[in-house]
Amino acid sequence: MPILAAALLAALLSSPAAWSQGQPQRIEIVAKRFTYSPGEITVKKGQPVTLVLKSLDVGHGLRFRDFGVDIKVKAGGSNEVTFTPDKTGDFIGHCSVFCGSGHGSMTLIMHVVA
Repeated sequence: MPILAAALLAALLSSPAAWSQGQPQRIEIVAKRFTYSPGEITVKKGQPVTLVLKSLDVGHGLRFRDFGVDIKVKAGGSNEVTFTPDKTGDFIGHCSVFCGSGHGSMTLIMHVVA
């Protein structure tokens, strides 16, 4: 039963109704050579978002130039940034800390919806 309650709470907090209350949508992203998990996220234009970046191995970063977001995390650590998307579309985030030979292909897609 606690798992069901936790799942219901998570669904409520990530719903558009929760977004409209002004609380930032909180999204945890796990970075490891050379991927992000999840690899795609969806957020709403005009609603605050908190990205929590966690590293499982070496230092990583996540930059979305269109929104002035550049979060960095040390090896094995975590960090977070809050911002409000001001345009819709699909945006590609790139790792902003050199993390090895696959660094250049390390991306995350952010869908910003109206």
